[in-house]
Amino acid sequence: MYPNLFYAVKDFFGVELNFLKLVNTFGFFVAICFLVSAWVVSIELRRKQQQGLLSYTEEKIMVGAPASISDLLINFMVGFIFGYKIISAFVMRDVFNDPQSFILSINGNLPIGFVTGLVFSGLKWWEKNKEKLTNPEQRVIRIWPHDRVGDMVIYAAIFGFTGAKIFHNFENWNEFIKDPIEALISFSGLTFYGGLICAGLAIAFYARRNSIKIIHLADAFSPALMIGYAIGRIGCQVSGDGDWGVLNSNFISSPTGQMVTASGSDYSKALGHNMDFYTSQFQTLENVRHISFEPFWHLPNWIFAYNYPHNVISEGKRILGCEGIQYCNQLPIPVFPTALYETVACTLLFIILFSLRKRLKVAGQITGLYLIFNGIERFTIEKIRVNTKYESLPFQPTQAELISLTLVIVGLFLLIKVTMGKKANDTLAPVL
Repeated sequence: MYPNLFYAVKDFFGVELNFLKLVNTFGFFVAICFLVSAWVVSIELRRKQQQGLLSYTEEKIMVGAPASISDLLINFMVGFIFGYKIISAFVMRDVFNDPQSFILSINGNLPIGFVTGLVFSGLKWWEKNKEKLTNPEQRVIRIWPHDRVGDMVIYAAIFGFTGAKIFHNFENWNEFIKDPIEALISFSGLTFYGGLICAGLAIAFYARRNSIKIIHLADAFSPALMIGYAIGRIGCQVSGDGDWGVLNSNFISSPTGQMVTASGSDYSKALGHNMDFYTSQFQTLENVRHISFEPFWHLPNWIFAYNYPHNVISEGKRILGCEGIQYCNQLPIPVFPTALYETVACTLLFIILFSLRKRLKVAGQITGLYLIFNGIERFTIEKIRVNTKYESLPFQPTQAELISLTLVIVGLFLLIKVTMGKKANDTLAPVL
């Protein structure tokens, strides 16, 4: 496992670059996810613009005006935060021993933050001053939907992260009550569907405000969301952030971090030996979900079970001989690497959606398919994932199962509605 890029670079290239400890591996893949998704959305929006399905809006801008007070203040604040936290990390002692705690704390270097803020404000003033005109003038410009992708990505990031935290805390209410502050500001604990729902609502609001047809925008976003989710799950798998499945009782972990094949009695002994760890999660050993599954087709063991050594959340028991305070734990009994399965499944589903996007010409069909594919994929994977169940409801579903089932129903309804509407219009056309 690679909790941050420092460990990845050290393992692959044998080079120790301490500043990379500031770059969380999961966050790195989330950033890639947004970049790739934005690229796919831009491709689709341009294509729909060429088809005449989307049009531009006109906006008035002031050209040649000097930097305003608000411009300078905003740039100062951005620069101050950057200097106070990021640049200061390179000059303050012991920051790289626990970079996450430093980032979430109020600690930093005020002089560096102040100077960096002034530099950012100065650059903004210089940029505006280069374009300054003797008589600033107002101009009308055309803004196409693909020009707004950057804004939509920012909306998706802010509201997606907020929604993911809110839904996770609702799903794990008891943990939230114990330490609300930690639950709200920690980097771990994110629910995909919470992010999807809140980001979707925010982008729909943004599209409505800017006269972008939501159904065409949804079709453009659907393939992007699928590949973005696949990339994000790579971050879950590589960092070991807790998004894994139930125990595979065909294996146990050795004290030094290796996985070894186990018999039923070996599994029971390992479970009993680590009783304190498993009862803290499942209350009793009888509640521990497990499936004994053997590898096949000579495929590597890590496809079917993984013990996530050095995982980012320090879950499990300490690895014998591991040096350091952080990232020295492994799972005593390996689990199914469900994040890996979702990466593979969603990549294949993205290929299907992307290949069908030109063939399915009725607006809403790609969105309907995305909702169906997404719901079926997540509902299926939930059967071997560890998640909080709603004990008071029939069949004791998880939050993700309820939402994924709803998405399948909504997707089917949308797909049938837009397809039948197209057929009805085709039938009426000759009469009209």
